[in-house]
Amino acid sequence: MTWSHALKATARAGLAIERTRLEPLVALRGACGVALVIGLTMWLGSPTLAVSSAFGAFSSGIATFQRSWRPRPALALAAAGGLAVSTFLGYLAAAHTVTFLIMVAVWTLLTGMAWAVGPVSGLVSTQMVAVMLVTVTLPTSVLGALQHAALIGFGGVVQAALIVLFPVRPWGVQRDALADALAAVADYARRLRYDPVAPFDPQPLMEARSAAALTPRQARRRPRQLRGYRLLAERIRPVLASLADPVVGAAPEGPERDRARALLGATATVLDAVAHAIRWGKPVRLPPDAMAVLEVPPTGPMLSGAGRRAALRLMALVADVVESSDEPVEAVTAEGAKDRRYLPRPTVPGMVPVALRALRREARWSSPVLRHAVRVSVVASCGYLLGAALPWGHGYWAPLTSVMVLRPDFAQTFSRGVARFTGTLGGVVIGGAVMALAHPGPYVSAALAVVCAALLYLLLRTGFIVASACVTAYVVFLLGIAGEGWSQTVAARVALTLLGGLLAMAAYVIFPAWETPLLRDRLADWLETNGRYAVAVFDAHARPADRRPRQVREALLDARAARSAWERSEARAHQEPVRHRGLSRGAARAAQTALSTMGRVTMLLEAHLPARDAPASKEAAEFAAALRESLPDAVSAVRERRPPEWGPVHEALERWQIREGERQGVAVRGAELLVEALDDLPQALAIKPGRGGHSR
Repeated sequence: MTWSHALKATARAGLAIERTRLEPLVALRGACGVALVIGLTMWLGSPTLAVSSAFGAFSSGIATFQRSWRPRPALALAAAGGLAVSTFLGYLAAAHTVTFLIMVAVWTLLTGMAWAVGPVSGLVSTQMVAVMLVTVTLPTSVLGALQHAALIGFGGVVQAALIVLFPVRPWGVQRDALADALAAVADYARRLRYDPVAPFDPQPLMEARSAAALTPRQARRRPRQLRGYRLLAERIRPVLASLADPVVGAAPEGPERDRARALLGATATVLDAVAHAIRWGKPVRLPPDAMAVLEVPPTGPMLSGAGRRAALRLMALVADVVESSDEPVEAVTAEGAKDRRYLPRPTVPGMVPVALRALRREARWSSPVLRHAVRVSVVASCGYLLGAALPWGHGYWAPLTSVMVLRPDFAQTFSRGVARFTGTLGGVVIGGAVMALAHPGPYVSAALAVVCAALLYLLLRTGFIVASACVTAYVVFLLGIAGEGWSQTVAARVALTLLGGLLAMAAYVIFPAWETPLLRDRLADWLETNGRYAVAVFDAHARPADRRPRQVREALLDARAARSAWERSEARAHQEPVRHRGLSRGAARAAQTALSTMGRVTMLLEAHLPARDAPASKEAAEFAAALRESLPDAVSAVRERRPPEWGPVHEALERWQIREGERQGVAVRGAELLVEALDDLPQALAIKPGRGGHSR
């Protein structure tokens, strides 16, 4: 993609306003928290204290709207605590320009590295810097700084208390994640009716797994309706694919295919009904027509062979879903043993070693997170110096804009830069016009600020341009409480916002962290995890008595994570104005298809794992050993731009086919499909860019 096309695409993304489901009660609760804090501090304190405390309540409210599986009160308290510490340190350093500049550089470097822990940590850390840059402009002493910091923390306590006292749809994010996973499997079943090799996006299942991770306290309070379904959905998905596949499932045409389509449609109907009930906390209403299909018919079209085994397995799993919908039961593993009641999530103290490991992992010069941290630190420092040198006043708006705009990837940085400037312009014009025409007093300004906060909470997910407009108007009205005139806020803030946005964009151009050169590494990681998953499944076919389901499960999860990382990198690279470095766009698509097929074939074989008392398979063991032996060199070949070689794998497959003869089982047919996918990979990587395809 050329620079002109990339800039146009990011500008359109930044100016886009999405239609999304609104949560007015949650927005009203957050706005009430802001109003309560502002009212109390104005009544008992002063307008300046009201501004500080309002920033704490406002930012804590924003933190609770981020996509996180942790309890919302904990997010509010964590955000408020970080804001209080950040603001107090900023107050101490604000008396001297050099000291404060060092403080800004170090603090932004640390907050930039917080993206290594996760997006929620990165966003909350960004809020810390932004609030610090605003609040330290309010005059105070050291004792006053402690008071301001305490009030900011008090704002978070108020937001957390309101969430506890007035819960709105508790466990809502967990319900949505589980319902989305079930709905995704239902949609997959419907698509398999007409496309037996339809792709499946595992992201909903990954999010459902993340949502199911709980602390012991959460596990005791979890609704019964959220237990058991996720594992059932995980086990149904490969069985659906196995039933629909024309090679290892039902026949491509005829009565068997009609029966398979009916089973797929009925399964989709049942899963949709369960997903709807979980999302809204209602009893499950199962349609009788679909349940009648999911029974063994006394007459009519019958399945045979592997297709029959898949159909019987699917009926048993759907029966478990029906049983769970009537009276939730503990999930069981494939072996019949009781599974853990919940996935353990680290407590807040337990997250410290996890965060340290993430920071150590990103402490390398090629890391996008480290480059982002260095970039945001330098830009914030330069923006602060430029803003202080310009005669407009309010110089903190330049570094504030840069901090809010900069992200670890190109597309978000440039789209947010356009949205930030446009939204700020609209917010300043609207807020300045109201201040100029109405001349509101402190209490009216406070009421207008609360209205802007409510609009932000309500429209937060519609687009960054809307959020920027609401935040800017909120700041204008909030500073109006402290007596700042509107004429000081319009031209200067628009110009400084433009300056901060341009600094952020220029910094990414000068010191980028492109995803395009990393595509081969991401592809190699996906190949490696897919290979380990395939080896684990073939080992289970080779030695059923020694089968370790946990090893297969962990390999599957690793493969999903690697696929997700590849898809994120590929999507970002697609938006970058960078010439391809080893992978053209066509090669990337073809390689993704090959590895997706590899994962799908392995999933089909997982659906047909033999019983523990089944005889061992020497041929499956040889094939698994050949794949295990060839995998490291193939992964290195992808990284080093060499064609991967699969000679030993081909030889093991040929020996297996000769020994099986004409009566080939599911395992050898799956091995054939797997080798075909492996052979497609070097062909995909050899694709050269055509005319106009040499750049991303």
